[in-house]
Amino acid sequence: MNELQPVNQNVLLDITEEEKVQTTASGIIIPESAKTKKNIAKVIAMSSIENSEVAVGDTVLYKEFSGTETEFEGKKYLLLPYADILAKVVETDEI
Repeated sequence: MNELQPVNQNVLLDITEEEKVQTTASGIIIPESAKTKKNIAKVIAMSSIENSEVAVGDTVLYKEFSGTETEFEGKKYLLLPYADILAKVVETDEI
């Protein structure tokens, strides 16, 4: 089995999205090139980073237009520098 393992302070995010056709209210099909990309993804792997604030399995918000997109074994991934992670998505209780 092959896997991608980030090096040099990089983080690997899973950006695979379900292929679904989006249409407007009037029935116009929106092409893939016109859709906005989300910049929230799940951390799949990390290089060795001391005092990291995120871990494998966390969902993070990252800088738009950051990193390198790649496809590996049928899934889409984003490899980006650790410094380009802006926030971690955490679940909190309502008060």
